[in-house]
Amino acid sequence: MHEALQYTKKENKTVQCSLCSHRCTIADGKHGICGVRENKGGSLYATTYGLVSAEAVDPIEKKPLFHYLPGTLSYSLGGIGCNFRCEHCQNWQISQADRASARLVSISPEEGVARALASGSASISWTYNEPTIWHEYTLDMGTLARAKGLGTCYVTNGYITEEALRELSPMLAAFRVDLKAFTDDFYRKICGAHLQPVLDATALARELGMHIETVTLVIPGANDGMEEQEALIRWVIEHLGPETPMHFSAFHPDYRMTDRGATPVALLEKICTRAKELGLRFPYLGNVPHSRYENTYCPACGAMLIERRGFSSRITGLDDRQCASCGETIEIVRHAT
Repeated sequence: MHEALQYTKKENKTVQCSLCSHRCTIADGKHGICGVRENKGGSLYATTYGLVSAEAVDPIEKKPLFHYLPGTLSYSLGGIGCNFRCEHCQNWQISQADRASARLVSISPEEGVARALASGSASISWTYNEPTIWHEYTLDMGTLARAKGLGTCYVTNGYITEEALRELSPMLAAFRVDLKAFTDDFYRKICGAHLQPVLDATALARELGMHIETVTLVIPGANDGMEEQEALIRWVIEHLGPETPMHFSAFHPDYRMTDRGATPVALLEKICTRAKELGLRFPYLGNVPHSRYENTYCPACGAMLIERRGFSSRITGLDDRQCASCGETIEIVRHAT
């Protein structure tokens, strides 16, 4: 057992977790909403430290991260559990699993870094389920990874507290966050959470110097109204900056949300077009292959900078961080250190 960080002891052997914005009060013998942080005798333990449900070497574009180490591989790890209960979860087999039912292997932080380096990856990504609840493990591995020159990425729902995010900030370079909708009603009904803590954490991650990219899964009849999408885009421009890459992805029916069809491509293209009109420099379209919104273009002269086909990419018009055609500086991370 690995004692948790980010909690305080209370009366009668209860504890309060301060890792995510649920801030669960947990009685002795019980666990928090995430299912993996357990109170044993008045102390909180991270029960899945080092326990891995999924391991892969992915293109960084699969996260998706388009402006962080483009064209490189990322050693990717997932555990089990989640602090959300999204009805449309695409990885519900692990996000809603418990230790008794999941197939888990043990990988130490040192071994994870060694495997990342051996694979030729430029970074480590904690993904597939919510990395926030793996806090102690990712912190230990990420600290070692940065010392070895590797990049570090969270693929996250953003429901992390300020104190936990500040603790991660010396090692965490990229914060790829789901902005699932722009109404608290959606977050409450569909995810079992709230919107504002996600916005607060994302703005703080930017303030702490992390590279930010957002993903919004556009769900027909749930968050696909243009007024809501425009409000979300305006918030990103104002609080994260117009150079922030935003990915608008097509929904497909899954888990407990099979009552609606896939997102029309025309709607996604309309959102991307409107995003550019509002001043966003890099809107992207996700889960739709062979779209012009997969590529990166210079916002000043329109030259193609990075050409993408699915999860593969080819840098065609970048001179380090400048457009090779007009010299415009592009907000993109080309090197991990």
